[in-house]
Amino acid sequence: MPLVISLLIILLTVPVWGAQKDSPQTGAKETVVYPKVLPMKERAKLRDQWLTKRLDTIVPALMRERGIDMWVLIAREYNEDPVVKTMLPATWLSARRRTILIFHDTGETVERFAVSRYAVGENFKAVWDPEEEPDQMQRVAEIIQARNPRRIALNISNDYALADGLSYGQYLWFARAIGGEFTGRITTDHHLSIGWLERRIPGEVAYYPQIVGLAHAIIHEGFSNKVITPGKTKTEDVVWWFRDKIRAMGVTAWFHPTVSIQRQKSLDQGHAAQFENKSDSVIRRGDLLHVDFGITYLGLNTDTQHHAYVLKKGEKDAPAGIKAAFKQANQLQDILTGGFQAGISGNDLLKISRQKAIKQGLEPSIYTHPIGFHGHGAGATIGLWDQQGGVKGRGDYPIKPHTAWSIELSNQSIIPEWGNQKIRIMLEEDAYFDGHKVRYLDGRQTRLHLIN
Repeated sequence: MPLVISLLIILLTVPVWGAQKDSPQTGAKETVVYPKVLPMKERAKLRDQWLTKRLDTIVPALMRERGIDMWVLIAREYNEDPVVKTMLPATWLSARRRTILIFHDTGETVERFAVSRYAVGENFKAVWDPEEEPDQMQRVAEIIQARNPRRIALNISNDYALADGLSYGQYLWFARAIGGEFTGRITTDHHLSIGWLERRIPGEVAYYPQIVGLAHAIIHEGFSNKVITPGKTKTEDVVWWFRDKIRAMGVTAWFHPTVSIQRQKSLDQGHAAQFENKSDSVIRRGDLLHVDFGITYLGLNTDTQHHAYVLKKGEKDAPAGIKAAFKQANQLQDILTGGFQAGISGNDLLKISRQKAIKQGLEPSIYTHPIGFHGHGAGATIGLWDQQGGVKGRGDYPIKPHTAWSIELSNQSIIPEWGNQKIRIMLEEDAYFDGHKVRYLDGRQTRLHLIN
């Protein structure tokens, strides 16, 4: 099926995204509706279509933006370059033996080939015959000499792990093979790797809401009476329910979920009693629950943090103070997303957002990160929970259009009903920045899940 037709079908079958929809409150009899999860063969076909489109559009644009006329990527089986792994066909789960991919900009087009015995899918033709030249890296040297590139980019970086995929041993082997003249043309521009990983194409953006919607649906069911019985269910029980549900849905987790409790402390308890994070904590009525949860599907990741309130007997809603605290956390989200603009650094956006939030009476902590091929994805870092003054290196990177983000932050608020005890509302929702505006991919939580 042609790529354009496939993308049109996707656009017609996934939910309209960008709406600020509420996360529905959970009732004991409520049925959760899950998005369709594709069979593995259909997933592979879709991912390979995306890969071809990405290679045809993103790589040439990046190489020309950065003035790079050759990009060499080298990976070994079980020692993957994070970038190479995202360029392999869906039926390749890892590099085979030694996988070498080369991009060369001729000025009219960008050639791409694999210095390997076999082609790497349909996107990289094989250009090495071991019978003619047994030394694989010598064949690389021949290709470089024939094309005489001015700048040769390698994946080496001090600041960005995702752009640091070339091992030292492979670098030495490469440098010896190509010789001193061409070694002097090597550059280590991390913008190629980061740009490739962070940019989303229209097909991915069209489908991403369904991936996030699947994560939301799992959380919705997990924070319900189907899973939680107050006074009996432990936080660890819910965590493992999430893991089993993820597996049952045919997707994977990229980190182990956590479920924690904030509860009102009694007069004879210390401050530490406010948080119940032990794995065997029993969930009680009146508890404020928190989950941190992420899945991987179609090569893309989600990262979500939601809250639920366990109703006391006779209650029909959460206390007004907790609901007000939740609105303040939504207010902090609005401040941060409203400050997004192409070209601003993560550190500058962090500083501006914190200043606005504090001026509005909030107690913010912002630790937002890109998301996509990786949960903690490539791109600008907007704070870390323990670095609210900025992050050297990764925080200096500029925010780019056509990127996906995990809007992660928290705010502290006083709860009058809990004797003016402070709580922390910790939210995380996945969003897309088109260069002008941030839109939540499947809405955001603006109301607490309620457990009867």
